[in-house]
Amino acid sequence: MISRLKSLSLIGLEGHIVDIETVIHRGLPSFTIVGLGDASIQESRERVRAALKQSGFEFPRGKIALNLAPANLRKQGARFDLAIALGILEAHRQITIPKIYQEALLLGELSFNGDLRPVIGILPSVHAASLQGFKTIILPKQNSAEAALIEGVNILGVENLKELCEFFSTGNGIEKQHFEPFLAPVETNVPPYDFQYIKGNSLAKRGLEIAAAGGHNLLMNGPPGSGKTMLARAYSTILPDLTFDESLDITKVHSIAGILDPSEPVLRKRPFRAVHHTASGVAIVGGGNPPRPGEISLAHRGVLFLDEFAEFSAKTLEVLRQPLEDGEIRISRAAGSVSYPAQFSLVAAMNPCPCGFYQDTKKDCTCAPFAVQRYRQKISGPILDRIDVHLNVPRVEVADLTKEILSENSARVRARVQAARKFQLNRFKKQNVICNADMNSAQVQKFCALDEAGQTLLNQVVEKMQLSGRAYYRTLKLARTIADLEASDYIKSHHIAEAVQYRSVTP
Repeated sequence: MISRLKSLSLIGLEGHIVDIETVIHRGLPSFTIVGLGDASIQESRERVRAALKQSGFEFPRGKIALNLAPANLRKQGARFDLAIALGILEAHRQITIPKIYQEALLLGELSFNGDLRPVIGILPSVHAASLQGFKTIILPKQNSAEAALIEGVNILGVENLKELCEFFSTGNGIEKQHFEPFLAPVETNVPPYDFQYIKGNSLAKRGLEIAAAGGHNLLMNGPPGSGKTMLARAYSTILPDLTFDESLDITKVHSIAGILDPSEPVLRKRPFRAVHHTASGVAIVGGGNPPRPGEISLAHRGVLFLDEFAEFSAKTLEVLRQPLEDGEIRISRAAGSVSYPAQFSLVAAMNPCPCGFYQDTKKDCTCAPFAVQRYRQKISGPILDRIDVHLNVPRVEVADLTKEILSENSARVRARVQAARKFQLNRFKKQNVICNADMNSAQVQKFCALDEAGQTLLNQVVEKMQLSGRAYYRTLKLARTIADLEASDYIKSHHIAEAVQYRSVTP
């Protein structure tokens, strides 16, 4: 008898259906797995052998052959253990799998005692399976809450192999996990980095609000102690709520990376990834074997914070150029390539010079002119061109620090940001775009039309500042966001004027 069951191989975010074909012949005992499986799949022979015996089943003494089809697709991980074990039992006629479950998708790693261990990448796997028509998926119980985020799929969470085999014969013992609608978190406590606790820097806070409303990249430049890091931390408190689709996208990446909290199977807040300046390019963009998502993908639909921006190596910063423009990263290796999403908001902070006090109002700079120039040149023009909002963050005066009156809190700023994002979602509902920063050039032409005064002003600025074509379109996107914060259908000349001032400040 030949057993045919189905599992799934995950390459990046793409799921490929794998047929598990099992046949048992007479002859000297052997256990062979073919079909381009990696070392962890070859090792499944020992896990499956022990799990079957510990679960009360007989391990066949004949020649066991398994084929993982298609044979030309590389397969990795221990997620095929459950399908392999059930295939052996069915081929040896120790169990009968109902026809409805023969067409189900099987995922799970086996321990020696027959328990099912959770596997990484469950959410993208289930989503890929649902798109390919699967209605029932059997997987470890610890993964069931994460899998239930996909609507229209029956999820069977199983604790061990014996329990599943008994379910096949009796239909009892396993409850189906139902789809749970997504709910945004309700904030009850004031965050420690709330805007109201940040004294002074009103212009910087305005820039952060605009960046959050449109998903724009931002660079803060100022002396040590001026509050750049605190402003960056507070930035996460004014970001808009996640939509369901955004939450799924973020959770998929974190699921593949294996860093999801078991108690929180879905991410309900935008990620904030703070990267140290010693990080390598591979750590930031991703890599390894198999390729894993890097910091830019873990920051998808959230914030990537690079403090001490000029201290990063030039090679590391240059790898950001393509994902900042395209919103995704493609990692290519000899065995193949994978793509991960990388639509993040870059928030960077840097000092104006090595000592940090160039043009400071209180302390003199001790750097030589060539040292200041060399320090600034660490950030290349193409990187600066991809940053929409450039902010000078000056030293906070003592008078501002000693004020007892709190400034506007994050909740009020966030409400305005949320309203602007809603404005954008309505505008882009048929465009596959979520925020203004994601617009392509055709969409900018369509949604960022200017009146005559605004066009004249922008043309003058482009000529005077010698802005590139990319900077021209990014200025229009920024002006569109400023107009959205005012609930204006049209971009006016004063929106262009404010957008331009954020382009004119450079390190």
